[in-house]
Amino acid sequence: MNPVSRRATLLNIGANAFLFTIKLWVALLSGSIALLSDSFNSLLDTIASIAIFICVKISDKEADEGHPFGHSRAEPIAGIMVAIFAGILGFEIIKTSIERIIVGDHVTVTTAALVVPLVTIVLKGYMAWYFKKVGERVKSPGIIASSVDSLCDVLVSFVVVVGLVGVSWGYEYVDAIVGFVVSIWIIYTGYRIGMENIDYLMGKAPPDELLQQIKSAAVSVKGVLATNTIKAHYVGPFIHVEIHVEVPKDISTYESHRIGNEVEKAIERIDSIEKAFVHIDPV
Repeated sequence: MNPVSRRATLLNIGANAFLFTIKLWVALLSGSIALLSDSFNSLLDTIASIAIFICVKISDKEADEGHPFGHSRAEPIAGIMVAIFAGILGFEIIKTSIERIIVGDHVTVTTAALVVPLVTIVLKGYMAWYFKKVGERVKSPGIIASSVDSLCDVLVSFVVVVGLVGVSWGYEYVDAIVGFVVSIWIIYTGYRIGMENIDYLMGKAPPDELLQQIKSAAVSVKGVLATNTIKAHYVGPFIHVEIHVEVPKDISTYESHRIGNEVEKAIERIDSIEKAFVHIDPV
């Protein structure tokens, strides 16, 4: 793992663990189901960041005899684990929120209960900006996903503040409603992460725009007359391409091979494309 990715993922683990600890402590003191839900959201983020750290480290390993195309599928496995945990966690919070709405309970709004989500908004806002910058620099889907997740946490913490303010004005049921809303968001986030990473593992085709970019790169090579078949699919977060290119039938085998190598290099210069397999069709 390169130093930039390592620093970003360790920051993610440390910050989320810190936020989970202080949120849980204040939630237990105040009795706020909204803050408790948010603390579990931070617990999920901590587990996700640990999984991302481990899987990014594995995915960076070089190809070996047992894994000739590398270990890049490791990152999506972490995403699916996080998605499953998010679903279980979300439904547990829904259950607790509904019980609180039906039975009712007293919530104590302290200064700490209001300060903690405000601290979260500031810290997570910075993390969203930092992870976006690092993720785009090192081209890591896991770190970019952490950026999106951090931005979502800013919105969740804002909703928690609204719920606590509602309680301080005498509307105690608002806290349970906010907890319910946060749990729905956790489930949705888990579903979105799960589907995205399942697509990576199942070899989903990339967008049509990328296929057109691949075609343009291939025909830009001198000696290529046209392309007739382009297949591309995800291998983990990266893309493998199989392409058939047409070349003049009267050129030498050596020249055909040279053109194929040039096409391969041109395609692999495109972002996210890890490997191109080029077939030569003489016409």
